[in-house]
Amino acid sequence: MSFDDENRNNEDDHKKESQKSKTPFFTIILVSIISALIGGMMMAIIAPTFLYGKYIPYPNEMKDENKSQIEIVAKSQEVNVIPVVAKKAMPSVVGITTITVEKDFFSGVRRDQGVGTGVIIDNRGYILTNSHVVNDGKNEEVNVLFHDGKNLKAEVLWNDSVLDLAIVKVDAQNLPTADLGNSEELEVGDLAIAIGNPLGLAFERTVTAGIISGLNRSIEIGEFESIEELIQTDASINPGNSGGPLLNKKGEVIGINTAKIQSGEGLGFAIPINIAKPIVDEFIEKGEFRKVYLGISGINVAQYIRMYADDLGTEKGIFVKVFPNSPVEKAGMKDGDVIVSIDGKEIETMRQLVRDLYKYRPNDKITIEVLRNRKKVQLEVILEERQNK
Repeated sequence: MSFDDENRNNEDDHKKESQKSKTPFFTIILVSIISALIGGMMMAIIAPTFLYGKYIPYPNEMKDENKSQIEIVAKSQEVNVIPVVAKKAMPSVVGITTITVEKDFFSGVRRDQGVGTGVIIDNRGYILTNSHVVNDGKNEEVNVLFHDGKNLKAEVLWNDSVLDLAIVKVDAQNLPTADLGNSEELEVGDLAIAIGNPLGLAFERTVTAGIISGLNRSIEIGEFESIEELIQTDASINPGNSGGPLLNKKGEVIGINTAKIQSGEGLGFAIPINIAKPIVDEFIEKGEFRKVYLGISGINVAQYIRMYADDLGTEKGIFVKVFPNSPVEKAGMKDGDVIVSIDGKEIETMRQLVRDLYKYRPNDKITIEVLRNRKKVQLEVILEERQNK
C-alpha cells in the first residue's frame, strides 16, 4: 500500500469517527426539544392556572366539595377610585369652628376654640356633625367654612351626646350635598375613605383611605358606659376629623367619624349613617325632629348588681324608675322592673335604649318586655313626644 493510499484510509476513518461523535449530540438536542413540548402540553392539561387574576381549578378540584368556592378576582380599578370619590364628596365637606365661654376660678372667664368637620346633608343649609364638635350645644358661636371659601355663622338645631351626633344649620340655599349610603351593606375589607380637618384648618379637607376593619365595635368611654355598633377603619383619623364623612367606593357617606384609640395606630371609628338617617330624614322633610320618650330613669343591670349586689335574674338590661303619668306608667310599668327587650330586640344598656328610640315617632306603639320578680311581662306602650330637648 502506498503512502497516499494509507493517508486516504486514515482520513476516511477520521471522518467516520467524527460522524459517530456528532450523532449523540444532535440526538440529545432533539430528544430535549420533544420532551419540553410534551411536558408543556401535560402541564397545560393537569396544572391549575390563573387567568386575569381568576383561579381556574383542574377537574379533580372542581369535584371536591370541601374546597372553597370563593373566586379571587383582581379589582385593580379600585386603585383609581379614591381621587374620584374625593372630587365628588369634597364640596359637601365643611370645617366647623366653635367658641365656648367657660368660667375659670383664677381668670374669671375663659374662651376656648374648637375645630371639627361636618357634611352637608340638605341644600338648604343642614349639616351633620358630632355632638362633641359643637360642645354638646354649649357654644357662644359656631361658624362653618365651606369649600368655596365662604364662612357663615351656624345654629345648633339638635344634638345628642349619647349618639354623639348633631345637626347645625346655616342661612344658605343650593348648597352641594352628600349622598348617603347604606351602612347595613358594609362588609369587612370594603374600601373606606375619610375626609376631614386633622389637627385644625391648616390641614383642611385631608383625604385618607383604608378599609373597613370591623363592624359592630364597642369602645369604653366610662366605667359603665360604652359606644356600640361602631364602624372600625384603618383610614387615618385624628382630632379635627370628628364629624367628617366616612365614604364608600361610590362616594356615599356610610359613617360619621367620631373617635380614635390613641394607644394604637389605624384604629379609627365612625357612627353608622343608618343611625342618623331617621333624624336626618325628618329634618329634611319637616325642618325639625320630634323625639319620643318613655318616661323612665334607669341604670344598666351590670352597674346595679355591682353597686347593690342584688341578683335581678339577668345580667343585661335596664333597672328602671318610672315617672308619674308617663307612657310606660300608663302601660303598667313599675319601679324596679328590668327592661330586657323592645319589639323583640334585646336591650342591654341605657345607651342602646336611647339610640334605638330614635327609630320611632310619637304615637307609635311598641312592645316592651320586662322582668318583674324574675318573671317576664309584656307591655304595650304608646310613645309620646318629648317636650324638653
